[in-house]
Amino acid sequence: MSLAAEYKLNCFGPFQQLTPRYDPDLQCLWYDMHASPRPCFTPTLLAEIADFQEQVGFAVRRKELAVSYLVLSSDVPGVFNLGGDLNLFRQHIENHDRQGLLAYAKACIDVLYLNSAHLHLPLTTISLVQGSALGGGFEAALSSSVLVAEKGIELGLPEILFNLFPGMGAYSLLSRKLDFQRAEELITAGRLFSAEELHELGVVDALAEPGEGVQAVHNYIRRHRRASNGLQAIRRVREYLNPLTYDELMDVAEIWVDAALNLTSRDLRMMGKLVGAQNRLKPAKDSPALALV
Repeated sequence: MSLAAEYKLNCFGPFQQLTPRYDPDLQCLWYDMHASPRPCFTPTLLAEIADFQEQVGFAVRRKELAVSYLVLSSDVPGVFNLGGDLNLFRQHIENHDRQGLLAYAKACIDVLYLNSAHLHLPLTTISLVQGSALGGGFEAALSSSVLVAEKGIELGLPEILFNLFPGMGAYSLLSRKLDFQRAEELITAGRLFSAEELHELGVVDALAEPGEGVQAVHNYIRRHRRASNGLQAIRRVREYLNPLTYDELMDVAEIWVDAALNLTSRDLRMMGKLVGAQNRLKPAKDSPALALV
């Protein structure tokens, strides 16, 4: 890495729950999530991703850092991201705090939309999933142009188990990758899906052997670069014919907020059980699958 590129990379942040790293040979900028106290989308992580996206956009537009590929990943072993901050959800719901819920939803949509729009730059966004991706974690992975997942890991949308739905992009993103019927089948299944199942459906774009996800991303980038002009043009056509707008995502998020405020005490107890199950998930690659029921 050149001294200039290393200097600019060090200028990102400072972050507590996000770690950027740069591969100058591939012009690939990675950002690894490691939220605390549990690997979900905490308000801190969301704020840091938003800050990072703004800084990347500024650096690329000023030609201070060459970025052709932006990769979202996790450095928590066995976990990509466990989704929304359910403890925070419960507090807002119990307090009938619509504005609090909506503010959290907006923070999620802000970063998800920019990732789906590849920061309004001529770059390709990639998600590398090497561990459990649940709820909002699955939505975040879906928001990239390319989803790479290692075999054997599991992804799912557990919200229906506590009488809710994933409101930060799942329906919009899945219906564009699949169709409305299959999107709803995934959203209402209430179970985890293997990376292999989702690859067969067309949700996961590329499969990697366990432990070889990073190499799979490198391989994808090398293949993509050989035809990047044509492939980016095709992506622009797809986005023109079936655009995903910020307004659409926020309108759906408003429906999610209203539905969340309708949850009963029984639903909130089920949410609490899911929080407990997620907290017990050991962050290791040989951990058992998270029990959703």
